[in-house]
Amino acid sequence: MRTTLYLVRHAATAANLASPARLQGRNDPPLASLGIRQAEATRDLLADCQIQACYTSPLRRAVETASIIAGPHGLMPIPLAELIECDVGEWEGLDWETIRSRDPESYRRYMADPAVVPYPGGESFADVHGRAAPMIDRLIAKHPAQSILVVSHHVVNRTYLAGLLGLPVRQARNVSLDNCGVSVVRNEGGASAVTTLNAVFHLAQIGTDSTPA
Repeated sequence: MRTTLYLVRHAATAANLASPARLQGRNDPPLASLGIRQAEATRDLLADCQIQACYTSPLRRAVETASIIAGPHGLMPIPLAELIECDVGEWEGLDWETIRSRDPESYRRYMADPAVVPYPGGESFADVHGRAAPMIDRLIAKHPAQSILVVSHHVVNRTYLAGLLGLPVRQARNVSLDNCGVSVVRNEGGASAVTTLNAVFHLAQIGTDSTPA
């Protein structure tokens, strides 16, 4: 029996589209207009995939993305607390250059090993992987021989995928995922493998937003 997981990073918000982009963490903004178009393009990409269940982070940007993608399948996304984005603590709302200039020592230690060193006042990559990966594995086991959609966040998705790719959690930052990038995981005989990583060809014609909202 084969179970297929479509793992999607949520569509873009204003913070994602800012230059430089800002860390969002548990902040809960809506999708930007460009993000809505990204979600619609992803909906069209997956419209014929016969998805039987949809799960999402409870944050608004993920719920909105999941609702758009799941529409053609007649599904209501089910929010799960374990899929929420990493708590980035004191760095929420900041860009990486600001973080590096304001708090160079914390930045250096975090970048050296984000699996062990948490965001100041927040979670580490290991914390996120420890709550999210078991939940995603349970969802796969819950739907044998079906296809499911999970919409979550950058740190959640990249730590989960890193594990399947044989990377230690501390190297999960090497797994870079775009907004509405689609990764496909197939599970057969209880073993999961990544068959597609961060597919974004469906987003190529959308363009960019000059005034993100």
